[in-house]
Amino acid sequence: MGTRAIFFNGFIVPEAEVRISPFDHGFLYGDGIFEGIRAYNGRVFKLAEHLSRLYASAKSLMLDIPYSPEAMGNAVIETVRANRLQDAYIRLVVSRGDGDLGLDPARCPNPTVIIIADKIQLFPEAMYRAGLPTASSAIRRPSGDVLNPQIKSLNYLNSVLAKVEAGQRGVPEMILMNQLGHVVEGTGDNVFIVREGRLVTPPLSAGILPGITRATVMDLARENGYEVREENFTLHELYNADECFLTGTAAEVIAVVSCDGRLIGDGKPGAVAQAMRTLFMRYAATHGTDIYPNVSVV
Repeated sequence: MGTRAIFFNGFIVPEAEVRISPFDHGFLYGDGIFEGIRAYNGRVFKLAEHLSRLYASAKSLMLDIPYSPEAMGNAVIETVRANRLQDAYIRLVVSRGDGDLGLDPARCPNPTVIIIADKIQLFPEAMYRAGLPTASSAIRRPSGDVLNPQIKSLNYLNSVLAKVEAGQRGVPEMILMNQLGHVVEGTGDNVFIVREGRLVTPPLSAGILPGITRATVMDLARENGYEVREENFTLHELYNADECFLTGTAAEVIAVVSCDGRLIGDGKPGAVAQAMRTLFMRYAATHGTDIYPNVSVV
């Protein structure tokens, strides 16, 4: 791909022209929010849901986004269109903006807004066929009274440290727990286990991000006759599950076949995980906001 076109503070410009101040509080302090969004087959998937979560995060941070949700949605579509993409990973970032070296957000009058449309492959294609080996992380997710997991903030150091640990452990992904020892998430994914045909995923109260792919999979599962429960579970229950899989905008749906050297089920992607991936990919390919409304998309 040639030079990327980036939405930067109201304009779509070549990547090389994007200049972020060294005094931007997103850079200095991680003070900001983001969304990762997908486009499939010429359509932006779940755009309204992503924008709703973005503006909810902004409200909690008292961060005033300088565009309406409608204008932001149009900017997302225009950015994908400017890069001539049918399938894309979109990163929408809103930082507190240029300020001083102090923490006070009141000294940052103008938020910085950036939209990137590009490609992403979180895991190699072979792992979607063979399944993902994982390990449990020594890193704990912060409790909700420390850092609210429902705010999709720029502070991802907790996940970065877990990814460092993944490299040291020789696995591509880690399973994180909360301070009570309950399984909560991967480094950037929601977790499901399967027991006797039932799907079980941690509740929001466990300290997880309310994933949009997670919610979509839960809806699709119920529509196709599966029972879905939101319940706390431990590593012991994950080790002894019939199946396990992860969901996320970047990861989509991927089976987990081991954790800490214990095979999950028979150590191969299970029937339920494969069915959920098929249902999700089929749904994503046919639903979304048109990027090229006057062009036929099959």
